[in-house]
Amino acid sequence: MLKSLRIQNYALIQSLEMNPSKSLNMITGETGAGKSIMLGAVGLLLGNRADSKTLHDPENKCVVEGVFELSTYQLQHFFEQHDLDYEPECIIRREISPAGKSRAFVNDTPVVLDILKDLGKSLMDVHSQHDTLMLGDGSYQLSLIDAYASTQKELEYYQETFASFEQSKKRLRTLQKEAADLQKEADFNKFQLDELATLRLEAGEQAMLEEEQEILENAEEIKSKIQEVLNQLEDEQFGILRMLSQTSHGVQHLSKLTHKFDSLQERTQSAWIELQDIAASLEEEDQKIEVDFERLEEVRERLSKIYQLQKKHGLDSVEALILLEESLAEKVLKAENLDEDLEKLEKELQLQEKNMLEAGKKLTKKRTESFLPFAQELTKLLQQLGMENADIQLEQTSIAPTKLGLDQLDILFSANKGVKPQALKQVASGGEFSRLIFAIKYIMADKMALPTLIFDEIDTGVSGEVALKMVKMMQNIADKHQVICISHLPQVAAKGDHHYFVYKDHSAEKTISRMKLLEKDARVEAIAQMIAGASPSEAAFESARELLKN
Repeated sequence: MLKSLRIQNYALIQSLEMNPSKSLNMITGETGAGKSIMLGAVGLLLGNRADSKTLHDPENKCVVEGVFELSTYQLQHFFEQHDLDYEPECIIRREISPAGKSRAFVNDTPVVLDILKDLGKSLMDVHSQHDTLMLGDGSYQLSLIDAYASTQKELEYYQETFASFEQSKKRLRTLQKEAADLQKEADFNKFQLDELATLRLEAGEQAMLEEEQEILENAEEIKSKIQEVLNQLEDEQFGILRMLSQTSHGVQHLSKLTHKFDSLQERTQSAWIELQDIAASLEEEDQKIEVDFERLEEVRERLSKIYQLQKKHGLDSVEALILLEESLAEKVLKAENLDEDLEKLEKELQLQEKNMLEAGKKLTKKRTESFLPFAQELTKLLQQLGMENADIQLEQTSIAPTKLGLDQLDILFSANKGVKPQALKQVASGGEFSRLIFAIKYIMADKMALPTLIFDEIDTGVSGEVALKMVKMMQNIADKHQVICISHLPQVAAKGDHHYFVYKDHSAEKTISRMKLLEKDARVEAIAQMIAGASPSEAAFESARELLKN
C-alpha cells in the first residue's frame, strides 16, 4: 500500500505531496493539469527510464519518493535475495540530476533499475486506457487462470520437476559433448599412454641412468687409473703406505723421547689409516666397475627414449612424464566408462520427463476445469458494464514443456453479437479493453494479493449507469486493496474515500501543477464543475451533493 508520495521538480510539478487513503482514492482535474504527469513520476518508482528533459527546473535535481506498507506482501525473501534491509515500511526514491544521471534507492540502499522493476511489480499495478500489451500476453493470461483456479501447489510441484528435468538435460548435453571430445582424442590418448606405459618409468631413474652412463662410457680408463693409484699406494718398496708406515714409526720414536711429538705421531697414524681406507675403497670400486658395452648400449637407448618423450611433451623430468601418464590413464578410463554414464543419465532423464509430464497434466486438468466458470463470471461482469453481447472463451493448446507448464492459453473475446471471439491482441477497442481488464482485476481481487491498483481514466467511453456499476466494483476492490483512480466522470469521482484535485497554477512566471485534497464544500464544487462546467448551476450543485451522499 502506498502511504505517501512526494514529487519534486518533475515536468510541470514543482512540489507535490499526497497521502492516499488505504481504500479508494479519486484524482480529478482539468485536461493537461498534470494527472498523467503524476503517473509518469510514479513510473520512475517502478523502474521506468528517466530523462533529464523532464526536470521542471533544469538547474536542480528531480526527486520522487514513495513510502509503502509491505507487511501483507510477503517480500522478505526478495529483500534477502538482493541484500536489502527489509522493513515493514519501505522507502523507494528516484533522483535525476540536471546532467541526466539517474539513481534509485530502496531504504537508502542504491539499486539497479532491474531490481526496482521487479520490486515495483509487487507494489503497484498501473493500468491506463491504452495499456493492452500485458493482457494480450499468453503468460499473463496463464497467471490469471492459475490464480483463479488456485493451482499454486500444482504449479510449484510441476516447476520443481521441470527444473530437475532441465538440469539433467543440461548435464546430459554436457556429458555428450565431453564424450564426443574425448572420443576424438581417445585413440591419440591411448597411443600416448601406451608409449609411456611401455617404458615403466620410475621416479629418480633418470639421474641414476645418467650417472651409470657416465661410468660405463669411461670404465676402461677409470679401472686403469684405479690400478695406477693403488700401485702408488701399495707398492712393496716405494708405495706411499710403506713409506708412510716408516715415517709413522720414526715419529713414534720421537714421541717416546718427548711428549712434544705425541700429536704428530697421532696425525701420521691417522693419515696412514685414511690412506689404507682409500685404497680399500678404490679396490671395492674396481670390483664393481665392469667394461660392459652391452649394458652401456641399453642405458643409452633408455635415456634416448626418455629424452625423446620429454622433448615431445615439452617436459623436463621423468616425474613430469609419470604425472602425464597418470592423467592420460584417467582420460582413457573416463572415455571407456562414458557410455555407461550416458546410459545411466538417459534413464534418469526419461524418469524425470515422465514425472514432469504427469505433473504437467495434473496442472492442465486443474486449469481447464476453471475455464468455464472463469469465462462465465467474466462475461457476466462485462454485461453489467454495458457490454450485453460480450462473449469470452478460453482456448488451450498443448505445447512442449516450459516453466509455466504444458499449455498455451488464449483468452478469446468478442464484444458484438454474431462476431466470433478472437485473441485479445487482435480485437477490442480501447474502451472495451479497459472494461475487460477492469473486470478481470475485479475477479482477481479476491484471488490474489494485488498491489496498489491505479486506474487511469479507465471509465473513458462508459455511460453514466455503467460508470456507477464500475465504481461500485471499485469500492468492492477497495475493501481489500488500495485503489487510485484518475477519472473524468462525476459519478465515479464522487465515490472515493479521498478526492484529490489537480490544477494548474499560473501565478508565477512558469506554470506549475498543484494537487490538493478536497474536503466537503470544495469537493461538492469540484463534482458540480465536472457535471456542468466552470460555472455550475444550483442544479449541478444539488446533483453533486446527491452523488456524494450515495
